[in-house]
Amino acid sequence: MNRFSRMPFFVQLMLVSGGTMLIPALYALVLRDWNDARAFFYAATLFTSLAGFIAIARFRPEATEDRDSRFDRDREGRNQLLTLLGAYTALPLILAVPFSEATRDTTFFNAYFEMVSALTTTGATLFDDPARLSKPVHLWTALVGWMGGFFAWITAVAVLAPMNLGGFEVISSRQAGQSDIRVSQIARVAAAPERMARFTAKLFPVYFGLTLALWFALAMVGSPAYVALCHAMSVMATSGISPVGGLTNAGTGFVGELLVFAFLFLALSRKTFTADQPRLDAPPLWRDPEMKIGLSLIVVIPILLFLRHWVGVLEVSGDWTFTRALSSLWGSTFMVLSFLTTAGFESMGWEEARLWSGLQAPGVLLMGLTIFGGGVATTAGGVKLIRLYALVRHGEREIEKLISPHSVGGAGANARRIRREGAYVAWVYFMVFAFTIAAVMMILALFGLHFEAAAVFTISALTTTGPLVNVVGDVPLSYAQLGDPEKLILAATMVLGRLEMLAIIALLNPEFWRR
Repeated sequence: MNRFSRMPFFVQLMLVSGGTMLIPALYALVLRDWNDARAFFYAATLFTSLAGFIAIARFRPEATEDRDSRFDRDREGRNQLLTLLGAYTALPLILAVPFSEATRDTTFFNAYFEMVSALTTTGATLFDDPARLSKPVHLWTALVGWMGGFFAWITAVAVLAPMNLGGFEVISSRQAGQSDIRVSQIARVAAAPERMARFTAKLFPVYFGLTLALWFALAMVGSPAYVALCHAMSVMATSGISPVGGLTNAGTGFVGELLVFAFLFLALSRKTFTADQPRLDAPPLWRDPEMKIGLSLIVVIPILLFLRHWVGVLEVSGDWTFTRALSSLWGSTFMVLSFLTTAGFESMGWEEARLWSGLQAPGVLLMGLTIFGGGVATTAGGVKLIRLYALVRHGEREIEKLISPHSVGGAGANARRIRREGAYVAWVYFMVFAFTIAAVMMILALFGLHFEAAAVFTISALTTTGPLVNVVGDVPLSYAQLGDPEKLILAATMVLGRLEMLAIIALLNPEFWRR
């Protein structure tokens, strides 16, 4: 592990990717699909060997590496962000090779788009008919999404958190982009690859164990083992990738949706996995700011949609029974959590929920939930709930000052910092997020997309919620209808949504390059 952690970061990713390609290769052998087996095995051999040669060429003794690392320490943050940007743009070129070789009726660019979508856990696909892809290719796409979710989780903890980015700037006293890494005269500071290797060894058993548990549970309630595995990986990564077109075709029914619902709660807060400062007197999870905001949305929005039946619906056709009414309530509850965590799975009761509530434009609600997003340092995309919490607390304080101008805000120094500096940074991020949506929409409009379609595709890509395009309107949209320029723009938008704009702004800051 120590020797592996000292390899260049991209070489580590190549080794892991090449080794993972053997899994669909073995599965293709079991299915006697020789074409797919050769495609994945040859790609695994090629890229694993190439990564090994690069690692040997870049090998340096530990003493030399320690001496060189002191000169690179001031550029540590810049190198980390550049490596992440390169990983999300260059690594899919490698991941797309077996996909393209196994799927003969598509172009390499389409395969690249699929891999960018999977690696960023967006789940947008150009293959609306799942039957066009073989089972090993579906398994590979789900594996890439699963690895992308774990990669996003680890980089948030090991890279973005030390740099005070990715939502951590709201709860930190340091400025956004300011690293807390300091060089000690008596101790060696671990570089980013070593930190990631350490966090991987610590957190991968949890991620892997939860995936196995959900796989076993979905298989026990009626889903085929292969479909259950793909869905389990997609739920843990909140990618929404499905080999059968969604949970509605998995054969698990209400129990399967209930299991997925329970595991999607893990994407509401980073504290479902880890704690910032573990202690015996730590507050319960339900008092976590992100969890409180998430639970409030999950409870309030379905109730309002359910009650709207008696307020806003003038006439409802069909024989509505008590069971169908409960099904509509469950459908809206599941959809709120699914799109709040940017997973994008559709419930079997969603159509009944729409009819019951009489919603004319349900896409607005779903798009708003995806923009809110999930928790910091989770696999979810979007703006993140901690930023929404900071703005809510700031708004509460401003209302208190209007009522009692001489009142003093309490709740401690941390709460005051979140209401002031945290809310300011959160508002800046919201504005950057909104301007990014407007800019991408205008670029897509130059290629002939209408306003509504451009808005849906932009929000779907920027919030990493690919399945949003299928349920946002009366007529489902499709990424396959787009041309190559639009696909390239949306692929870049997916990378922006996963890295977050503050990280890109930090890279564009001239002061950042003078360090």
